[in-house]
Amino acid sequence: MTRAIGIFGAPFVDLEHLVEASRLDEIDREITRGLLEVETTYTGGTLKWMGVVAPWSMDDGYLDAMHAIERMSRGELEELAALADDPEAIDLDAEKLAFGDETEAPFNRAQERWLSLRHGVYFPWKVCYHLLDNVRWEDKHSGAGKAFGEQARRVFPRTIELIESLPFVEIGRVVLFGVEANDHAPLHRDTEPGKALGVAQSISIDPRGNKGFYLQNAPDDEPLVVDKRVYWFNDMDYHGVLPAPFFRYSVRIDGVFDPAFVRSMEGRARSRRSGGRR
Repeated sequence: MTRAIGIFGAPFVDLEHLVEASRLDEIDREITRGLLEVETTYTGGTLKWMGVVAPWSMDDGYLDAMHAIERMSRGELEELAALADDPEAIDLDAEKLAFGDETEAPFNRAQERWLSLRHGVYFPWKVCYHLLDNVRWEDKHSGAGKAFGEQARRVFPRTIELIESLPFVEIGRVVLFGVEANDHAPLHRDTEPGKALGVAQSISIDPRGNKGFYLQNAPDDEPLVVDKRVYWFNDMDYHGVLPAPFFRYSVRIDGVFDPAFVRSMEGRARSRRSGGRR
């Protein structure tokens, strides 16, 4: 059994009661059609360098982008920089180079493809689309100054309508994470235990219920697959996505919950633990 930190004494919170199954089927059709109309990106290629991957997964043979960059020759670094949208903005003589997620030099599509094709870098999520963007990881729960973009509202109107009906008082980030056939997402955690005052508030929507998202906090634990289409998990737990022979995706919404909703979920958890007795 996975020793999850969990939420309210459970490994995760089942939120399927918030969304009708027919509505999930509707947004699945909208999303899979809409992805043909928008430009997506890769992500997750620097998780090992960022230090968030589970220790027992660090030597799994999948190459991290920054680890590849750190061993490049000067000529290869110049080639990487030349592929950037603004090559002049990259100082290859800086004391410490940093590229990718959560840096001042995020990869563009050309760099992602070059790192993958030339250097064997593994990007876990090869279909990533921000319906509501955040500048830094630290602001993913704040809705201040943020709004869904015109393209997102035009291409994914039903999806955004559903998101706006969820029990948030503010939304700071909405991202679609897609995993291609036979790929996996390595075990990682978004928040280090003891570094946050509480559990990060988010809702994940897996419209098809087949993503293979799982929790596993020790190498000898069995993966605990989250088998719900709508859920809240504790991102202090190591989590990942199992490989499967088909494309999978989910939408993650980060923000601040309505306090009444949190109280109701805690009450449900207490009721389950007591067997429904009051």
